[in-house]
Formats: sequence, structure tokens, C-alpha cells
Amino acid sequence: MTLQQLKYIIKIVEFRSITEAAKQLFITQPSLSNAVKELENELCIEIFNRSSKGITLTIDGAEFLSYARQVVEQSELLEQRYKGKKPSRQLCSVSTQHYAFSVNAFVELVKESNADEYEFTLRETRTYDIIEDVKNMRSEIGIMYINDFNEKVITKLLKENRLEFHPLFEADPHVFISATNPLAKKEQVTLKDLEDFPCLSFEQGEFNSFYFSEEILSTVYHKKSIHVSDRATLFNLLIGLNGYTICTGVLSSDLNGNDIISVPLITEEKMKIGWIVNSKANLSNAAKSYIEHLKTLISKYGFVIME
Repeated sequence: MTLQQLKYIIKIVEFRSITEAAKQLFITQPSLSNAVKELENELCIEIFNRSSKGITLTIDGAEFLSYARQVVEQSELLEQRYKGKKPSRQLCSVSTQHYAFSVNAFVELVKESNADEYEFTLRETRTYDIIEDVKNMRSEIGIMYINDFNEKVITKLLKENRLEFHPLFEADPHVFISATNPLAKKEQVTLKDLEDFPCLSFEQGEFNSFYFSEEILSTVYHKKSIHVSDRATLFNLLIGLNGYTICTGVLSSDLNGNDIISVPLITEEKMKIGWIVNSKANLSNAAKSYIEHLKTLISKYGFVIME
């Protein structure tokens, strides 16, 4: 096993393709495939599942990738210390449901890095895709919620994919509405108050199950319902159509301005927001730092961090 082979594995995972990784490494695809096969034979494990749809990490592969990243990171630190080598590009990938605090924490992570070169990725995406991203180590961590309604289904799915859920905080549901909405002056609202306004939610594609909804009370019937794919569009519709969406209530005026406000929703439901990680993974320093930024920001909003 060589350091170069470890770097090969990391590059293949980064591009999710042996062919594309070979191009980036300036070697032939057969040479890269042979290097991977030799490593798998030496370690007596399969690192990748290979199919007509491409490659994905096996369970052993996810664990191996975690160790490979640590070894490569430590070797680069040695070269920086004793050879004066320029630090490599910092890498970190996060997949998240559409939360402003996830973006805020990411901003702080990038600022903190103070690196000459970096390649960070933040994916605001569908619930099922978050699970797939972390399962296949496309992202180190994922941010999502569970509650009484979806917990059994989501927990089973996480367990089947060797993923762990770490709670961050518990939130009472709120609604985001326009500051000019007729309900904006109310101290709290009910579903009855909201029934004549358009309900906005994030579409979940082919996995459009109630259990994967980003909004609680997903089985409640709405006379007016609009599904969107990104947060900017949702906020524009909140303002333009006097719509609403059900959420955690954590809103950043720094990123979203003052046109959107948060109003408590009267319900017995709770939302437990947390982060998921591959159980075989050892988090990078950047991922650990991101989690700490999340905790700091959440605490500033008055929430108690769950350990």
C-alpha cells in the first residue's frame, strides 16, 4: 500500500468516476483501475461497488476512505513542516436540508480556514439525497431533522446505511411569512389561520414520501400548495404570494434580510435537528469545525445544545 494509492482512492470518490479521476490525475483509466484492484487484493477488501450506474463505496470502502484521508492529511502536514511544501487545498463537503443556520455556519467555516486554496461544497438538497451523500461519503456530514412522525422510518433507513444521527437541538415549529402578510402581527398562528394562504414546501423528487418532507405536518391537507426546489425561490414566493412554510423558526436577517419573519405555530409537534455521519468515518478537522460553528450559532438563537 502506497501513499499514491490512497490519493487515488480519494480522487475517485471526489469525482465518483474512475474515468474522470484518471483524467484529473493525468494517468490512463486502466492504470488507475489496476492500482485500485491491487490495493483491494492486498487488503482483502472491496473498496468500491461497481455497476452500470457507476461506482459507490462499500461499507469497508467507507471506513478505508476515512483512514486514507487522515493518512494523506498527516503526510501533507509533515511535508509542510519539513519541506516547506505549500499547504494543499482544504476540502469539506456538507449536505443539508434548507436551513439558514447551515449556511451561516458554512460561512464561518470558510472565513476561519484562511487558506490560500480550498474547495468546500455545501449542498442544500432533498432529504433522501442527504442520506445518499453521507452514505457514499460524497459529503462528510448531513443536516436534517426527525420528529415523532418520521423517526421510525428515518432511523431504520439510517441504520440500514450504517449512518448515525447526532441531535443538535429541539425546536418548536414556526412559520416563515412575509413581513407584510396579514398574519405578521400575530404572536402565534394556527393551521386554521393559515388555511387560505399558499403552503410552500420543498419538493422531494421521486422520494416524495410524507416521511421525507422537510416540513412537519406533511399529511395535513392544504387548499393551496406550491412545491419548490430552492430556498431563494421559496422566499420570493413567501413575499410575492403571501405564502408560508413550516420550519424551525431560526432565521438569519444577515443572509435573508428583514422581509421574512418567523411566527410560532401552535402545535404539539417538535423538531429535533441534528447531523448524520457515516458510522465508519472519522471526521476531518474542517467537518469538526463546521459542527462547532453550528453549535455556536444555534446557541446564539437561544437553543440548548443536545449532547
